[in-house]
Amino acid sequence: MTDSRYLKRTIIKEEMDSKYLAETRNLRIYLPPGYNEILSYPVVYCQDGEEFFNFGRIATIANRLILDEGAEPFIIVGVEVDTTVRTAEYAPFGSRFEAYVKCFAEEIIPYVQQKYPVRTETTETLIAGDSLGGSVSLHIALQYPHLFTRVLSLSGAYYEASQQLIASETDLSWLNIFMIVGLQENEFTTDTGTYDFVQLNRDTKSLLEARGAEVHYEEKDGHHLWGFWQKELPNALLYFFEE
Repeated sequence: MTDSRYLKRTIIKEEMDSKYLAETRNLRIYLPPGYNEILSYPVVYCQDGEEFFNFGRIATIANRLILDEGAEPFIIVGVEVDTTVRTAEYAPFGSRFEAYVKCFAEEIIPYVQQKYPVRTETTETLIAGDSLGGSVSLHIALQYPHLFTRVLSLSGAYYEASQQLIASETDLSWLNIFMIVGLQENEFTTDTGTYDFVQLNRDTKSLLEARGAEVHYEEKDGHHLWGFWQKELPNALLYFFEE
């Protein structure tokens, strides 16, 4: 049974205008227990913001980690996405990819930093995502290493275009990435084809390590579903935020 303290969550909804995407983008901001605006906090930026909150239950998990598991209080920013253009925004071959990456780094980050007391050091900042959200999180970090050096990838969709971008890098010794993939994801069908996510993640791990990245890599029984990722979120967050 879930402790009632974990369910007392403060979540603020924001709308931000993006010139790069020529539209407004919805954000969900989780504020930790005991939040005080005169303090400063580590921050997690999540792709698929609505799903991280609704299906990943990240706010409830964060409350538990902070109240009972020794995690330093942190803020979560969930960046929502229209699922009809998700692949176009998250995949390197997508028509909105470049605009989305710029929106995330050059518009969303400054917007949040101006309104909330989030820390700006890369050691206090995490970018997270599932599937294509995991791969686009890594791509944003690769393009903006002064903003992001820590990435949480849940069953990242590292298609050929993503692997080519990673392979073009020479020195990733600054990168710290937590990767996990489910062993039952070896034949998963997406809107662009059927893929072996296990092999994609294994190959990407090798590419990253060959370039000096610090990779925490796990394979466990699990499917390409939030039921798997939700269970793995606590340990993944503690990997970065345990005091």
